[in-house]
Amino acid sequence: MEIGSLAPDFSLAGSDGKNHKLSDYRGKKVILYFYPKDNTPGCTTEACDFRDNITTINDLNAVVLGISKENLNSHNKFIEKFNLPFVLLSDEDKVVCELYDVIKEKNMYGRKTLGIERSTFIIDDNGNLIKEFRKVKVKGHIEEVIEALK
Repeated sequence: MEIGSLAPDFSLAGSDGKNHKLSDYRGKKVILYFYPKDNTPGCTTEACDFRDNITTINDLNAVVLGISKENLNSHNKFIEKFNLPFVLLSDEDKVVCELYDVIKEKNMYGRKTLGIERSTFIIDDNGNLIKEFRKVKVKGHIEEVIEALK
């Protein structure tokens, strides 16, 4: 994927009980963020940062879509616990994660595993990739995202 190119389309089940395709959001900017796991400290902070800035995001004609390989039941508990005002998508088969190349080797306590590398993609209202953030550090990330939407 290159900046300026059409972002790969997909269809995933959402926490709202509907299937979501990226192409359904043409006419709006999309913050597509991939995160490792519901209810973990970094992922919770990141989701709450998006939640706490949702008015600004909406004012910039953007929507937030979060993707992890967690199931919808896990997503719904996460949303309920932290009052998240956006849809979380379930990619249990990691098809979209692989499409966006966010599955990376991680070293957890000396053990190598494959998991989602925290990443965010900003897609414009025509469906083109305009910014990507890889190996995201949560602190300060929301400010980078909002700046990229302007």
